[in-house]
Order: sequence, then structure tokens, then C-alpha cells
Amino acid sequence: MTDALFREDAYLSTVEATVTGIGEDGGILTDRTVFYATSGGQPGDTGHFERADGSIIKIAGTVTGGTKDEIVHRPAEGEPAPQIGESVVLHIDWKRRYRLMRMHTACHILSVVLPYPITGASVGEEESRVDFDLTDASADKADVTEKMMAIVSANHPVFTRWITDAELEANPGLVKSANVRPPRGAGQIRLVCIGEEGSVDTQPCGGTHVSETQEVGDIHIGKIEKKGRENRRFRIRFGPMPA
Repeated sequence: MTDALFREDAYLSTVEATVTGIGEDGGILTDRTVFYATSGGQPGDTGHFERADGSIIKIAGTVTGGTKDEIVHRPAEGEPAPQIGESVVLHIDWKRRYRLMRMHTACHILSVVLPYPITGASVGEEESRVDFDLTDASADKADVTEKMMAIVSANHPVFTRWITDAELEANPGLVKSANVRPPRGAGQIRLVCIGEEGSVDTQPCGGTHVSETQEVGDIHIGKIEKKGRENRRFRIRFGPMPA
């Protein structure tokens, strides 16, 4: 089990940790980490481990192991393996992570503007997509962009809180995904909230996000695609909407 520090503080970019295991494929386990593991449409972190002698081990990706609480750091090809019990300093690629944090928060904002069941999502550094169970093809890029930017500009707080499995069962409307349900059985579910007391949005999510909507910056809907009779794909891009 790895202490996933990013769940409580997405702004931690470095931490000292102890190597607890090496997988057959070379994946490195540590007692704690700031590296986010691929999940929920958000790609895992990259970065490096710094050893006591100053040398580094480049990390090409991060995934979960047998459970969500087992986080595996995958070294780049040809990188040396650390020793079990070795102390290392973990460094994520912060510039990349922060872009993903901004984009993931933008996806949540889009789900506020378009309150329809989500059928798929993918978070990227330059572009993200969210698919909705939506039959109406009349959605307008400029209109959706304007509504998203209104939420961004209002600078609402973004924060996390935890509820029990029973509380989620009593509030099924919190789940926006049509296909994926939050993992149950651990006793608690992590919620990401936007606005005072979550007044703008509250939904289960294990990803990393900025602390206030203004940090998202300029975003726009670059494209709306029809992916089926009842499915529309919205592509979010950084920057103001092109003239």
C-alpha cells in the first residue's frame, strides 16, 4: 500500500520516500508518492527519482498495481534499478502535471455546463475530450465556451472531501458517469467540489485539480463531434476561442 500524497495535496511536487519493492517488470514501489497513477482518464505522472549520490532514475509513467492503493512507478528503458530499502527523493514533472490539473478541472466545469450523463473522458496536456449521452446536435461551441469561462472567471474554490459508501448510495445523483461507478468497499469515496460548499459541482473523482477555477485559464471548445445517435464528443483546448 502506497501513501498517495496527491489525494490530499495536488501541489506537492517532491517528497522523500523509501523503496519498498521492485516488480518483475522493473516497476518501483515506494512507501509514499507524489506521482499520480493513470486513472479516470487522467494519465499518470512522469518525472525522476533522485538517489543519495545525486544520480537519477527517470520515470516514464505511473500506474496502479493490484489495487488502487498500490502505485507503480515505471522507469524509462535502460534506467538503473534502486535497492529495496533505499531512500530516494521523488520529483514529478510539475509543468506537465499542472497542465493536466488545469485540464481535468476544465472537464469538470464542462460537465456543469452540460449536465448530461458522461460516457467517456480523456485528459491531455493540450486537449481533453468529454463524451456525453446527448441526442441534441444543436450545442454551440461559442455558447458552451462562454458558459465555461464564466465559471472559470468567477474563481470558485476547488476542494476535496470524503463521504462514506452509504452516503454515496443515498445520493446517486453525484455520479455523472454513465458507464463507470466509483470503487466501493474501502469505506470512503473522494469527492471533488467546486464552489462554496460544492454549490457549483460535486462529484466522485480521484484525480488532481487546481485549487480555484481561475487557475484553469483561457479554455475553449475546439470541436464537437457526433460519435453515435446519442453521443456527442466535446474537445476542450487551452487558449481563447479562435476568431
